[in-house]
Amino acid sequence: MRVVVTGGAGFIGSHVADAFLARGDEVVVVDDLSTGKRENVPAGAELIEADITEGLDVACELVCHLAAQASVTASVADPLRDARVNVLGTLNVCRLGAPVIYAATGGALYGDAAPRPTREDFQPQPQSPYGASKLAGEGYVGAWGRLHSLPNAVLRLANVYGPRQSAEGEAGVVAIFSEHLARGEAPTLRGDGTQTRDYLYVADAAEAFVRAADAARSGVFNVATGVATSTARVLELLQEAAGTSLEPRRVPLQPGEMQDSLLDPSRVREELGWSPRVAVEDGLRETFRWYASQ
Repeated sequence: MRVVVTGGAGFIGSHVADAFLARGDEVVVVDDLSTGKRENVPAGAELIEADITEGLDVACELVCHLAAQASVTASVADPLRDARVNVLGTLNVCRLGAPVIYAATGGALYGDAAPRPTREDFQPQPQSPYGASKLAGEGYVGAWGRLHSLPNAVLRLANVYGPRQSAEGEAGVVAIFSEHLARGEAPTLRGDGTQTRDYLYVADAAEAFVRAADAARSGVFNVATGVATSTARVLELLQEAAGTSLEPRRVPLQPGEMQDSLLDPSRVREELGWSPRVAVEDGLRETFRWYASQ
């Protein structure tokens, strides 16, 4: 197939591009390089530098849509920009006319009141403009699929981590911890460290897009491990990988941040045949090795 990967110069998107290239597909990366990096684009993929909010015109048989405004705090500061990218940009992607596999969010969508593990049929209660805009994007992807008889799928991703994740700005805690530890600097721990997330290794996340493409089934799917890991435990495992025991600096949680998140991956396992292969202990070890090598 000819597969477009929006946001394919970014962290998760570049791994998704890798996964489709590895099975012999033609891959076109669409990215405005505002946060993505040209060096992340895999060899063999075509790069189109474009902003999804300005419309797209590229022929394809499948779109994996990962381009997004992904910062919770930035969405609070500028909700209009957040909506332009995550809602209007998603509508532009749908208008390409090909089936869409949409990278949605898990934790930021369900809210703190969700039962854990959270199933897809729980009514979303986003606590930030980011969560609200990603939910609106889901609505457009689903409605467009029904309107045009396309097998559009929504993948609600857990907290994805791994190589190539930027530690700059508001980034994933694994990336931030890893970079600090690789430099021998004390990491910053938000809150008391007891907050939990469902940490998903990026190669497993990318494989879910391939499984969704093969299944060609509409629906909403949690892509997750179903295992909760505290922030303090993540730091402990990374310190073991780094051979350090640095005392972290402690700061309060940011507005819009959740205390706990855990997703139920039963549906994706049963309907798409996907399940994670990499345990958090192994994934964190491999991730730190990558940061140390940089």
